[in-house]
Amino acid sequence: MSLGASQALILPMAAHVALAALLYAALTVARAPAVWGVGRRPDGSNPFELFEPRISANLANQFEWPLFFHAACLLLLHLELEPSPTVALLAWTFVIGRLLHSGVQIFTGNIRLRGLVFAVNFLAVLGLWYVLVHAGYSAASI
Repeated sequence: MSLGASQALILPMAAHVALAALLYAALTVARAPAVWGVGRRPDGSNPFELFEPRISANLANQFEWPLFFHAACLLLLHLELEPSPTVALLAWTFVIGRLLHSGVQIFTGNIRLRGLVFAVNFLAVLGLWYVLVHAGYSAASI
């Protein structure tokens, strides 16, 4: 597998890791008024109290379904399969979907929209697993 081909999976994986790191930073900022007193309002309240539980929940979500994304990508890399444009599209669809899911979950209370965005992530990962299983069967029959 060439470096360019492996980047088709490594870059989306790294982008998801960057999203998780950004969420950790955002959670730290959101908790700073309560934990360290930094950024408290004059009345002592936390200006981020609405967002803190949403960021926390979204961060926890990054370690649920995305596990299957990373597992599929690592297995595809391990099998040294040349990622097709479809695989790259599925991987980036997942990452963009996670970004949108984070935005919807943190900044809105729209559960329906969050479910629709999650469906995109869900289907992208199922697509990667379909490719992986199909490739595994194809390689076994050679």
